[in-house]
Amino acid sequence: MSRTPELPDVHAFGSLIDILDDAVARHGDAEALGLRRDDDTAEMWSYHDLRRRAWLAAWRLRHELGLQPGDRLLTWSPSTPELPAVYFGAMRAGVIFVPLDLRMSADAVTRIAERSGATALAVGTGRDAPDPREAGLTHLPARTVADLAAEPGDPATAEAWFTEVEGWPRPARPDVFEVIYTSGTTGTPKGVMLTHGGLLAAIEGAHHIIAPQEHRVVSLLPLSHLLEQMAALYYALSVGASILYVRSRNPRVIFEAIRSHRVTTMVVVPQVLDLFWSAIEREVDQRGRRRLFGLLRRLARRLPYRARRLLFRSFHRQFGGGLNLFICSAAFLPPALQQAWEDLGVVVMQGYGSTEAGLATCTTKADHGLGTVGRPIPPNEVRLAEDGEIHVRGPGVTPGYWQDPETTAAAFDTDGWYHTGDVGRFDQAGHLVLAGRKKNMIVLPNGFNVYPEDIENALRIAGIRESVVLETAPGRIEAIVLTPDGGGIPQSGEVRPGQPLDPATAVALRERIDAAVKAANRTLGINQRVAAWRLWPDADFPRTHTLKVKRDVMRAWVAADAAPVETAR
Repeated sequence: MSRTPELPDVHAFGSLIDILDDAVARHGDAEALGLRRDDDTAEMWSYHDLRRRAWLAAWRLRHELGLQPGDRLLTWSPSTPELPAVYFGAMRAGVIFVPLDLRMSADAVTRIAERSGATALAVGTGRDAPDPREAGLTHLPARTVADLAAEPGDPATAEAWFTEVEGWPRPARPDVFEVIYTSGTTGTPKGVMLTHGGLLAAIEGAHHIIAPQEHRVVSLLPLSHLLEQMAALYYALSVGASILYVRSRNPRVIFEAIRSHRVTTMVVVPQVLDLFWSAIEREVDQRGRRRLFGLLRRLARRLPYRARRLLFRSFHRQFGGGLNLFICSAAFLPPALQQAWEDLGVVVMQGYGSTEAGLATCTTKADHGLGTVGRPIPPNEVRLAEDGEIHVRGPGVTPGYWQDPETTAAAFDTDGWYHTGDVGRFDQAGHLVLAGRKKNMIVLPNGFNVYPEDIENALRIAGIRESVVLETAPGRIEAIVLTPDGGGIPQSGEVRPGQPLDPATAVALRERIDAAVKAANRTLGINQRVAAWRLWPDADFPRTHTLKVKRDVMRAWVAADAAPVETAR
Protein backbone atom coordinates (compact mmCIF):
# COMPACT_ATOMS: atom_id res chain seq x y z
CA MET A 1 0.00 0.00 0.00
CA SER A 2 1.39 3.40 -0.95
CA ARG A 3 2.21 5.83 1.84
CA THR A 4 2.46 9.50 0.88
CA PRO A 5 1.86 11.22 4.23
CA GLU A 6 1.48 14.84 5.06
CA LEU A 7 4.65 16.29 6.52
CA PRO A 8 4.75 16.76 10.30
CA ASP A 9 5.39 20.17 11.84
CA VAL A 10 9.01 19.52 12.84
CA HIS A 11 9.37 23.14 13.94
CA ALA A 12 7.04 22.34 16.86
CA PHE A 13 9.02 19.30 18.00
CA GLY A 14 11.13 19.51 21.15
CA SER A 15 13.53 16.65 20.31
CA LEU A 16 14.13 13.74 17.95
CA ILE A 17 11.98 11.65 20.31
CA ASP A 18 8.99 13.61 19.01
CA ILE A 19 9.78 12.38 15.48
CA LEU A 20 9.44 8.80 16.66
CA ASP A 21 6.31 9.48 18.71
CA ASP A 22 4.69 11.33 15.81
CA ALA A 23 5.58 8.53 13.39
CA VAL A 24 4.07 5.94 15.74
CA ALA A 25 0.89 7.99 16.03
CA ARG A 26 0.53 8.35 12.26
CA HIS A 27 1.92 5.04 10.98
CA GLY A 28 1.71 2.65 13.95
CA ASP A 29 1.76 -0.88 12.53
CA ALA A 30 3.29 0.06 9.16
CA GLU A 31 6.79 -1.15 8.29
CA ALA A 32 9.54 0.99 9.78
CA LEU A 33 12.82 -0.94 9.87
CA GLY A 34 13.85 -4.26 8.37
CA LEU A 35 16.88 -6.44 7.84
CA ARG A 36 17.94 -8.56 4.86
CA ARG A 37 20.44 -11.26 5.81
CA ASP A 38 23.06 -13.17 3.82
CA ASP A 39 20.75 -16.18 3.58
CA ASP A 40 18.03 -14.00 1.94
CA THR A 41 15.80 -14.16 5.02
CA ALA A 42 14.32 -10.90 6.28
CA GLU A 43 12.52 -9.43 9.27
CA MET A 44 10.54 -6.20 9.62
CA TRP A 45 9.68 -4.02 12.59
CA SER A 46 6.68 -1.73 12.72
CA TYR A 47 6.83 1.80 14.09
CA HIS A 48 5.27 0.46 17.30
CA ASP A 49 8.00 -2.21 17.45
CA LEU A 50 10.76 0.36 17.01
CA ARG A 51 9.59 2.60 19.83
CA ARG A 52 8.95 -0.35 22.14
CA ARG A 53 12.42 -1.78 21.49
CA ALA A 54 13.98 1.67 21.93
CA TRP A 55 12.31 2.19 25.30
CA LEU A 56 13.43 -1.27 26.44
CA ALA A 57 16.99 -0.35 25.42
CA ALA A 58 16.67 2.90 27.38
CA TRP A 59 15.66 0.97 30.52
CA ARG A 60 18.58 -1.44 30.17
CA LEU A 61 21.07 1.40 29.61
CA ARG A 62 20.00 2.91 32.92
CA HIS A 63 19.45 -0.23 35.00
CA GLU A 64 21.80 -2.85 33.55
CA LEU A 65 24.72 -0.70 32.37
CA GLY A 66 24.22 1.91 35.09
CA LEU A 67 24.38 4.90 32.72
CA GLN A 68 23.07 8.28 33.80
CA PRO A 69 22.06 11.33 31.75
CA GLY A 70 25.15 12.86 30.17
CA ASP A 71 27.20 9.63 30.22
CA ARG A 72 28.75 8.52 26.94
CA LEU A 73 28.00 5.20 25.27
CA LEU A 74 30.15 3.85 22.43
CA THR A 75 28.11 2.15 19.69
CA TRP A 76 30.05 -0.14 17.35
CA SER A 77 27.87 -2.25 15.11
CA PRO A 78 26.82 -2.99 11.55
CA SER A 79 23.50 -1.47 10.55
CA THR A 80 20.55 -3.50 11.87
CA PRO A 81 17.14 -2.43 13.25
CA GLU A 82 18.54 -2.84 16.77
CA LEU A 83 21.11 -0.05 16.23
CA PRO A 84 18.54 2.75 15.67
CA ALA A 85 16.61 1.33 18.63
CA VAL A 86 19.72 1.80 20.77
CA TYR A 87 20.18 5.32 19.36
CA PHE A 88 16.64 6.31 20.31
CA GLY A 89 16.96 4.44 23.60
CA ALA A 90 20.07 6.42 24.47
CA MET A 91 18.23 9.67 23.64
CA ARG A 92 15.32 8.66 25.88
CA ALA A 93 17.70 7.84 28.73
CA GLY A 94 19.61 11.10 28.27
CA VAL A 95 22.77 9.15 27.37
CA ILE A 96 25.09 10.58 24.70
CA PHE A 97 26.06 7.96 22.13
CA VAL A 98 29.37 7.97 20.25
CA PRO A 99 29.17 5.92 17.03
CA LEU A 100 32.28 4.09 15.88
CA ASP A 101 32.80 3.20 12.24
CA LEU A 102 33.55 -0.42 11.41
CA ARG A 103 36.48 0.70 9.23
CA MET A 104 38.25 2.60 12.01
CA SER A 105 41.64 1.31 13.06
CA ALA A 106 42.00 -0.15 16.54
CA ASP A 107 44.20 2.79 17.54
CA ALA A 108 41.58 5.29 16.38
CA VAL A 109 38.86 3.51 18.37
CA THR A 110 41.06 3.51 21.46
CA ARG A 111 41.74 7.26 21.17
CA ILE A 112 38.05 8.05 20.64
CA ALA A 113 37.06 5.94 23.63
CA GLU A 114 39.54 7.84 25.79
CA ARG A 115 38.74 11.27 24.35
CA SER A 116 34.98 10.87 24.75
CA GLY A 117 35.18 9.52 28.28
CA ALA A 118 32.81 6.69 27.34
CA THR A 119 31.85 4.37 30.20
CA ALA A 120 30.01 1.61 28.30
CA LEU A 121 29.85 -0.10 24.92
CA ALA A 122 26.99 -1.34 22.72
CA VAL A 123 28.45 -3.73 20.15
CA GLY A 124 27.10 -5.64 17.17
CA THR A 125 27.17 -9.37 16.62
CA GLY A 126 27.90 -11.63 13.67
CA ARG A 127 30.84 -12.24 11.39
CA ASP A 128 30.97 -8.61 10.22
CA ALA A 129 30.87 -7.22 13.76
CA PRO A 130 33.98 -5.77 15.45
CA ASP A 131 35.97 -7.34 18.27
CA PRO A 132 36.31 -4.97 21.27
CA ARG A 133 39.46 -6.83 22.37
CA GLU A 134 41.36 -5.55 19.33
CA ALA A 135 40.84 -1.94 20.47
CA GLY A 136 41.46 -2.58 24.16
CA LEU A 137 37.85 -1.94 25.15
CA THR A 138 37.40 -4.98 27.37
CA HIS A 139 37.46 -2.77 30.49
CA LEU A 140 34.14 -1.19 29.47
CA PRO A 141 30.83 -2.76 30.53
CA ALA A 142 29.32 -4.02 27.27
CA ARG A 143 26.06 -5.34 25.85
CA THR A 144 25.20 -6.33 22.31
CA VAL A 145 22.75 -4.09 20.51
CA ALA A 146 20.56 -7.17 20.05
CA ASP A 147 20.42 -7.75 23.82
CA LEU A 148 19.73 -4.10 24.57
CA ALA A 149 16.77 -4.01 22.18
CA ALA A 150 15.43 -7.51 22.91
CA GLU A 151 11.97 -8.25 24.26
CA PRO A 152 12.14 -9.61 27.83
CA GLY A 153 10.71 -13.03 28.48
CA ASP A 154 7.82 -11.72 30.56
CA PRO A 155 5.42 -9.33 28.72
CA ALA A 156 4.38 -7.81 32.05
CA THR A 157 8.01 -6.91 32.74
CA ALA A 158 8.27 -5.25 29.35
CA GLU A 159 5.15 -3.22 30.02
CA ALA A 160 6.47 -2.09 33.40
CA TRP A 161 9.76 -1.00 31.86
CA PHE A 162 7.98 0.85 29.07
CA THR A 163 5.78 2.69 31.57
CA GLU A 164 8.78 3.71 33.68
CA VAL A 165 10.65 5.09 30.66
CA GLU A 166 7.60 7.07 29.57
CA GLY A 167 7.75 8.90 32.91
CA TRP A 168 11.35 10.06 32.53
CA PRO A 169 12.08 13.72 31.64
CA ARG A 170 12.21 14.27 27.90
CA PRO A 171 15.24 15.76 26.14
CA ALA A 172 15.13 19.31 24.76
CA ARG A 173 16.44 20.97 21.62
CA PRO A 174 19.67 22.32 23.17
CA ASP A 175 20.64 18.90 24.57
CA VAL A 176 23.59 17.04 23.05
CA PHE A 177 22.53 13.52 22.14
CA GLU A 178 25.49 12.35 20.02
CA VAL A 179 29.19 13.01 19.48
CA ILE A 180 30.63 12.00 16.11
CA TYR A 181 34.40 11.90 15.72
CA THR A 182 35.43 13.16 12.30
CA SER A 183 39.04 12.02 12.60
CA GLY A 184 41.06 9.84 14.91
CA THR A 185 43.34 7.97 12.51
CA THR A 186 46.20 10.30 13.47
CA GLY A 187 46.64 12.93 16.14
CA THR A 188 43.86 14.12 18.40
CA PRO A 189 40.35 13.15 17.26
CA LYS A 190 37.68 15.87 17.14
CA GLY A 191 34.24 15.05 18.51
CA VAL A 192 31.44 17.01 16.88
CA MET A 193 28.57 17.62 19.29
CA LEU A 194 25.11 17.15 17.79
CA THR A 195 22.00 18.52 19.44
CA HIS A 196 18.36 17.59 19.03
CA GLY A 197 17.68 21.08 17.69
CA GLY A 198 20.46 20.81 15.12
CA LEU A 199 19.10 17.59 13.61
CA LEU A 200 15.53 18.89 13.73
CA ALA A 201 16.68 21.95 11.77
CA ALA A 202 18.23 19.66 9.12
CA ILE A 203 15.04 17.61 8.86
CA GLU A 204 12.96 20.77 8.61
CA GLY A 205 15.21 21.83 5.73
CA ALA A 206 14.80 18.44 4.05
CA HIS A 207 11.01 18.83 4.25
CA HIS A 208 11.36 22.11 2.34
CA ILE A 209 13.23 20.53 -0.57
CA ILE A 210 11.77 17.02 -0.92
CA ALA A 211 8.13 16.93 -1.96
CA PRO A 212 5.93 14.38 -0.16
CA GLN A 213 6.05 10.93 -1.78
CA GLU A 214 6.23 7.31 -0.74
CA HIS A 215 9.74 6.46 0.48
CA ARG A 216 10.96 2.88 0.52
CA VAL A 217 14.65 3.00 1.40
CA VAL A 218 17.45 0.45 1.20
CA SER A 219 20.26 1.60 3.48
CA LEU A 220 23.80 0.87 2.29
CA LEU A 221 25.87 3.55 4.04
CA PRO A 222 26.97 3.05 7.68
CA LEU A 223 24.75 4.48 10.41
CA SER A 224 27.87 5.75 12.14
CA HIS A 225 27.89 8.65 9.64
CA LEU A 226 25.65 11.67 9.92
CA LEU A 227 24.54 11.61 6.26
CA GLU A 228 22.92 8.21 6.68
CA GLN A 229 21.47 9.03 10.09
CA MET A 230 19.99 12.34 9.00
CA ALA A 231 18.60 11.37 5.59
CA ALA A 232 17.94 7.63 5.78
CA LEU A 233 16.85 7.38 9.41
CA TYR A 234 15.51 10.53 11.09
CA TYR A 235 14.14 12.21 7.95
CA ALA A 236 12.94 8.88 6.58
CA LEU A 237 11.05 8.05 9.78
CA SER A 238 9.54 11.53 9.86
CA VAL A 239 7.85 10.86 6.50
CA GLY A 240 6.73 7.31 7.26
CA ALA A 241 9.37 5.50 5.21
CA SER A 242 10.06 1.78 5.20
CA ILE A 243 13.82 1.29 5.70
CA LEU A 244 15.66 -1.94 4.92
CA TYR A 245 19.20 -2.73 6.10
CA VAL A 246 21.28 -5.25 4.17
CA ARG A 247 23.65 -7.39 6.22
CA SER A 248 25.64 -8.52 3.16
CA ARG A 249 28.16 -6.93 0.82
CA ASN A 250 27.37 -9.57 -1.81
CA PRO A 251 26.13 -7.66 -4.90
CA ARG A 252 23.55 -10.36 -5.65
CA VAL A 253 22.03 -10.06 -2.17
CA ILE A 254 22.06 -6.25 -2.36
CA PHE A 255 20.34 -6.12 -5.74
CA GLU A 256 17.79 -8.69 -4.66
CA ALA A 257 17.07 -6.64 -1.53
CA ILE A 258 16.60 -3.51 -3.65
CA ARG A 259 14.26 -5.41 -5.97
CA SER A 260 12.18 -7.12 -3.31
CA HIS A 261 11.85 -3.98 -1.17
CA ARG A 262 10.60 -2.07 -4.23
CA VAL A 263 12.97 0.77 -3.39
CA THR A 264 11.96 4.33 -4.30
CA THR A 265 14.71 6.34 -2.62
CA MET A 266 18.37 5.76 -1.80
CA VAL A 267 20.98 7.82 0.02
CA VAL A 268 24.29 7.23 -1.71
CA VAL A 269 27.81 8.47 -2.33
CA PRO A 270 29.05 8.83 -5.93
CA GLN A 271 31.00 5.57 -5.69
CA VAL A 272 27.76 3.64 -5.18
CA LEU A 273 26.11 5.32 -8.19
CA ASP A 274 29.18 4.47 -10.24
CA LEU A 275 29.11 0.81 -9.20
CA PHE A 276 25.40 0.49 -10.01
CA TRP A 277 25.85 2.20 -13.38
CA SER A 278 28.81 -0.05 -14.26
CA ALA A 279 26.58 -3.07 -13.65
CA ILE A 280 23.97 -1.66 -16.03
CA GLU A 281 26.59 -0.98 -18.71
CA ARG A 282 27.96 -4.53 -18.40
CA GLU A 283 24.49 -5.93 -18.95
CA VAL A 284 23.96 -3.68 -21.98
CA ASP A 285 27.25 -4.86 -23.47
CA GLN A 286 26.43 -8.52 -22.77
CA ARG A 287 23.19 -8.08 -24.73
CA GLY A 288 25.01 -6.32 -27.56
CA ARG A 289 22.78 -3.25 -27.25
CA ARG A 290 25.27 -0.46 -26.59
CA ARG A 291 24.27 1.56 -29.68
CA LEU A 292 20.52 1.18 -29.03
CA PHE A 293 21.01 2.08 -25.38
CA GLY A 294 22.75 5.30 -26.35
CA LEU A 295 20.00 6.24 -28.80
CA LEU A 296 17.29 5.63 -26.19
CA ARG A 297 19.17 7.74 -23.65
CA ARG A 298 19.35 10.68 -26.04
CA LEU A 299 15.64 10.32 -26.76
CA ALA A 300 14.80 10.07 -23.05
CA ARG A 301 16.30 13.49 -22.28
CA ARG A 302 13.43 15.09 -24.20
CA LEU A 303 10.77 13.26 -22.18
CA PRO A 304 9.23 13.73 -18.72
CA TYR A 305 10.78 11.59 -15.99
CA ARG A 306 7.79 9.27 -15.75
CA ALA A 307 8.05 8.59 -19.48
CA ARG A 308 11.78 7.92 -19.16
CA ARG A 309 11.09 5.23 -16.57
CA LEU A 310 8.58 3.62 -18.92
CA LEU A 311 11.11 3.71 -21.74
CA PHE A 312 13.64 1.88 -19.55
CA ARG A 313 11.14 -0.23 -17.63
CA SER A 314 13.18 -3.42 -18.12
CA PHE A 315 16.03 -1.83 -16.14
CA HIS A 316 13.69 -0.42 -13.52
CA ARG A 317 12.26 -3.88 -12.94
CA GLN A 318 15.72 -4.89 -11.70
CA PHE A 319 15.43 -2.15 -9.05
CA GLY A 320 11.89 -3.09 -8.04
CA GLY A 321 10.05 -0.77 -10.42
CA GLY A 322 9.75 2.30 -8.18
CA LEU A 323 13.20 3.89 -7.98
CA ASN A 324 12.89 7.62 -8.67
CA LEU A 325 15.29 9.45 -6.33
CA PHE A 326 18.94 9.31 -5.35
CA ILE A 327 20.20 11.67 -2.65
CA CYS A 328 23.95 11.97 -3.18
CA SER A 329 26.68 13.71 -1.21
CA ALA A 330 30.18 13.37 0.31
CA ALA A 331 32.28 13.56 -2.89
CA PHE A 332 32.42 14.88 -6.43
CA LEU A 333 29.69 13.50 -8.68
CA PRO A 334 30.73 13.51 -12.36
CA PRO A 335 28.06 15.33 -14.37
CA ALA A 336 28.01 12.50 -16.92
CA LEU A 337 27.16 9.99 -14.19
CA GLN A 338 24.31 12.16 -12.90
CA GLN A 339 23.04 12.61 -16.46
CA ALA A 340 23.18 8.86 -17.06
CA TRP A 341 20.82 8.11 -14.17
CA GLU A 342 18.52 10.97 -15.04
CA ASP A 343 18.28 9.63 -18.61
CA LEU A 344 16.71 6.55 -17.00
CA GLY A 345 14.22 8.72 -15.12
CA VAL A 346 15.87 8.83 -11.70
CA VAL A 347 16.42 12.30 -10.22
CA VAL A 348 19.80 12.75 -8.53
CA MET A 349 19.72 15.41 -5.82
CA GLN A 350 23.12 16.62 -4.62
CA GLY A 351 23.74 18.19 -1.26
CA TYR A 352 26.58 19.82 0.61
CA GLY A 353 27.21 19.81 4.32
CA SER A 354 29.37 18.25 6.98
CA THR A 355 29.10 16.75 10.42
CA GLU A 356 29.71 20.23 11.83
CA ALA A 357 27.52 22.21 9.41
CA GLY A 358 24.63 19.82 8.92
CA LEU A 359 22.61 20.39 5.73
CA ALA A 360 23.94 23.58 4.13
CA THR A 361 22.86 23.42 0.48
CA CYS A 362 20.96 20.98 -1.72
CA THR A 363 19.38 20.71 -5.12
CA THR A 364 15.70 19.77 -5.44
CA LYS A 365 13.63 17.47 -7.64
CA ALA A 366 12.62 20.55 -9.63
CA ASP A 367 16.07 22.16 -9.75
CA HIS A 368 18.93 19.66 -9.98
CA GLY A 369 21.29 20.93 -12.63
CA LEU A 370 24.60 19.22 -13.30
CA GLY A 371 27.73 20.26 -11.45
CA THR A 372 26.21 22.09 -8.48
CA VAL A 373 25.21 21.21 -4.93
CA GLY A 374 22.21 23.52 -4.90
CA ARG A 375 21.13 26.62 -3.02
CA PRO A 376 21.35 27.30 0.74
CA ILE A 377 18.66 25.49 2.73
CA PRO A 378 16.87 27.39 5.51
CA PRO A 379 17.09 27.66 8.44
CA ASN A 380 20.87 27.60 7.87
CA GLU A 381 22.67 30.50 6.18
CA VAL A 382 25.62 30.16 3.79
CA ARG A 383 28.13 32.81 2.71
CA LEU A 384 31.51 32.95 0.97
CA ALA A 385 34.56 34.65 2.45
CA GLU A 386 36.84 36.80 0.31
CA ASP A 387 39.04 33.78 -0.43
CA GLY A 388 36.02 31.67 -1.36
CA GLU A 389 35.85 29.68 1.86
CA ILE A 390 32.33 28.50 2.66
CA HIS A 391 30.91 29.67 5.98
CA VAL A 392 27.69 28.29 7.52
CA ARG A 393 25.61 29.65 10.39
CA GLY A 394 22.29 28.61 11.85
CA PRO A 395 20.46 26.18 14.15
CA GLY A 396 21.72 23.18 12.17
CA VAL A 397 25.36 23.93 12.97
CA THR A 398 27.18 22.16 15.82
CA PRO A 399 27.72 24.10 19.05
CA GLY A 400 31.33 22.91 18.94
CA TYR A 401 33.71 20.05 19.67
CA TRP A 402 33.40 17.83 22.73
CA GLN A 403 35.57 19.13 25.59
CA ASP A 404 37.76 21.03 23.12
CA PRO A 405 37.21 24.78 23.48
CA GLU A 406 40.40 25.73 21.61
CA THR A 407 39.45 23.80 18.47
CA THR A 408 35.91 25.11 18.73
CA ALA A 409 37.12 28.72 18.95
CA ALA A 410 39.35 28.20 15.91
CA ALA A 411 36.45 26.90 13.80
CA PHE A 412 33.99 29.74 14.52
CA ASP A 413 34.24 33.50 14.19
CA THR A 414 32.77 35.99 16.65
CA ASP A 415 29.54 36.24 14.63
CA GLY A 416 28.89 32.51 14.94
CA TRP A 417 29.85 31.50 11.39
CA TYR A 418 31.42 28.04 11.11
CA HIS A 419 34.43 28.09 8.79
CA THR A 420 34.18 24.85 6.80
CA GLY A 421 37.62 24.83 5.17
CA ASP A 422 35.91 24.14 1.83
CA VAL A 423 36.12 26.58 -1.06
CA GLY A 424 33.42 27.27 -3.63
CA ARG A 425 31.54 29.85 -5.66
CA PHE A 426 27.95 30.70 -6.47
CA ASP A 427 26.88 30.52 -10.11
CA GLN A 428 24.58 33.10 -11.69
CA ALA A 429 21.48 31.22 -10.48
CA GLY A 430 22.69 31.12 -6.87
CA HIS A 431 23.77 27.47 -6.86
CA LEU A 432 26.90 26.54 -4.93
CA VAL A 433 29.75 25.02 -6.96
CA LEU A 434 32.51 23.37 -4.92
CA ALA A 435 36.22 23.81 -5.71
CA GLY A 436 38.18 22.00 -3.01
CA ARG A 437 39.72 22.14 0.45
CA LYS A 438 41.75 25.16 1.57
CA LYS A 439 44.34 22.93 3.22
CA ASN A 440 44.90 21.03 -0.05
CA MET A 441 45.38 24.19 -2.12
CA ILE A 442 48.61 24.39 -4.13
CA VAL A 443 50.19 27.85 -4.43
CA LEU A 444 52.37 27.87 -7.54
CA PRO A 445 55.59 29.92 -7.74
CA ASN A 446 53.74 32.44 -9.94
CA GLY A 447 51.19 32.98 -7.15
CA PHE A 448 48.39 31.08 -8.91
CA ASN A 449 46.16 28.99 -6.61
CA VAL A 450 45.35 25.46 -7.75
CA TYR A 451 42.86 23.15 -6.06
CA PRO A 452 43.78 19.48 -6.54
CA GLU A 453 40.10 18.52 -6.45
CA ASP A 454 39.44 20.55 -9.62
CA ILE A 455 42.10 18.55 -11.46
CA GLU A 456 40.99 15.24 -9.94
CA ASN A 457 37.44 15.96 -11.08
CA ALA A 458 38.68 16.70 -14.62
CA LEU A 459 40.59 13.40 -14.60
CA ARG A 460 37.47 11.58 -13.44
CA ILE A 461 35.43 13.07 -16.26
CA ALA A 462 38.17 12.00 -18.69
CA GLY A 463 37.99 8.39 -17.48
CA ILE A 464 40.30 8.14 -14.44
CA ARG A 465 37.87 7.22 -11.69
CA GLU A 466 40.33 7.68 -8.83
CA SER A 467 43.34 10.01 -8.64
CA VAL A 468 45.27 12.15 -6.18
CA VAL A 469 46.94 15.33 -7.41
CA LEU A 470 50.05 16.63 -5.64
CA GLU A 471 52.71 19.27 -6.17
CA THR A 472 55.89 17.14 -6.24
CA ALA A 473 58.28 20.04 -6.82
CA PRO A 474 57.72 23.81 -6.99
CA GLY A 475 55.26 24.39 -9.81
CA ARG A 476 55.18 20.71 -10.86
CA ILE A 477 51.76 19.03 -10.67
CA GLU A 478 51.57 15.25 -10.81
CA ALA A 479 48.69 12.79 -10.54
CA ILE A 480 48.76 9.46 -8.77
CA VAL A 481 46.14 7.25 -10.37
CA LEU A 482 44.44 3.93 -9.97
CA THR A 483 43.96 1.96 -13.13
CA PRO A 484 40.62 2.55 -14.91
CA ASP A 485 39.60 -0.95 -13.82
CA GLY A 486 40.32 -0.26 -10.16
CA GLY A 487 43.60 -1.99 -9.36
CA GLY A 488 47.32 -1.32 -9.50
CA ILE A 489 49.26 -2.59 -12.51
CA PRO A 490 52.98 -3.26 -12.95
CA GLN A 491 55.07 -0.20 -13.68
CA SER A 492 57.30 -2.08 -16.11
CA GLY A 493 54.82 -4.62 -17.42
CA GLU A 494 55.93 -7.55 -15.31
CA VAL A 495 53.33 -9.97 -13.90
CA ARG A 496 52.84 -9.80 -10.12
CA PRO A 497 50.97 -12.20 -7.82
CA GLY A 498 47.24 -11.59 -8.00
CA GLN A 499 47.61 -9.42 -11.10
CA PRO A 500 48.05 -11.78 -14.07
CA LEU A 501 48.64 -9.09 -16.70
CA ASP A 502 50.79 -9.82 -19.69
CA PRO A 503 53.22 -7.06 -20.71
CA ALA A 504 51.15 -6.04 -23.73
CA THR A 505 48.05 -5.56 -21.56
CA ALA A 506 50.01 -3.52 -19.04
CA VAL A 507 51.37 -1.29 -21.78
CA ALA A 508 47.87 -0.83 -23.24
CA LEU A 509 46.53 0.19 -19.84
CA ARG A 510 49.29 2.75 -19.39
CA GLU A 511 48.54 4.19 -22.83
CA ARG A 512 44.87 4.37 -21.89
CA ILE A 513 45.70 6.31 -18.72
CA ASP A 514 48.06 8.64 -20.57
CA ALA A 515 45.34 9.41 -23.11
CA ALA A 516 42.89 10.23 -20.32
CA VAL A 517 45.39 12.53 -18.59
CA LYS A 518 46.03 14.38 -21.84
CA ALA A 519 42.27 14.69 -22.42
CA ALA A 520 41.85 16.19 -18.94
CA ASN A 521 44.71 18.62 -19.57
CA ARG A 522 42.90 19.96 -22.62
CA THR A 523 40.02 21.04 -20.36
CA LEU A 524 42.25 22.63 -17.69
CA GLY A 525 43.92 26.01 -17.47
CA ILE A 526 47.60 26.20 -18.26
CA ASN A 527 48.50 26.45 -14.57
CA GLN A 528 46.42 23.39 -13.67
CA ARG A 529 47.75 20.88 -16.16
CA VAL A 530 49.28 17.59 -15.09
CA ALA A 531 52.96 17.26 -15.97
CA ALA A 532 53.24 13.56 -15.14
CA TRP A 533 51.41 10.68 -13.56
CA ARG A 534 52.26 7.63 -11.47
CA LEU A 535 50.43 4.34 -11.02
CA TRP A 536 49.50 3.48 -7.46
CA PRO A 537 50.59 -0.15 -6.91
CA ASP A 538 47.57 -1.29 -4.86
CA ALA A 539 43.86 -1.75 -5.54
CA ASP A 540 42.97 1.42 -3.63
CA PHE A 541 44.56 4.45 -2.00
CA PRO A 542 45.20 4.54 1.76
CA ARG A 543 42.10 6.08 3.34
CA THR A 544 40.65 7.21 6.62
CA HIS A 545 37.55 5.52 8.02
CA THR A 546 35.49 8.22 6.26
CA LEU A 547 37.15 7.16 2.96
CA LYS A 548 39.19 10.35 2.60
CA VAL A 549 42.58 9.76 1.00
CA LYS A 550 45.61 10.05 3.28
CA ARG A 551 47.51 12.60 1.22
CA ASP A 552 50.50 12.62 3.56
CA VAL A 553 51.01 8.91 2.92
CA MET A 554 50.79 9.57 -0.82
CA ARG A 555 53.39 12.35 -0.60
CA ALA A 556 55.79 10.03 1.24
CA TRP A 557 55.30 7.37 -1.43
CA VAL A 558 56.02 9.87 -4.20
CA ALA A 559 59.24 10.90 -2.50
CA ALA A 560 60.46 7.31 -2.57
CA ASP A 561 58.96 6.25 -5.92
CA ALA A 562 60.64 5.84 -9.27
CA ALA A 563 60.32 8.37 -12.07
CA PRO A 564 56.74 9.07 -13.19
CA VAL A 565 55.29 8.80 -16.68
CA GLU A 566 55.75 12.17 -18.35
CA THR A 567 52.71 13.63 -20.10
CA ALA A 568 52.77 16.32 -22.75
CA ARG A 569 50.65 19.20 -21.49
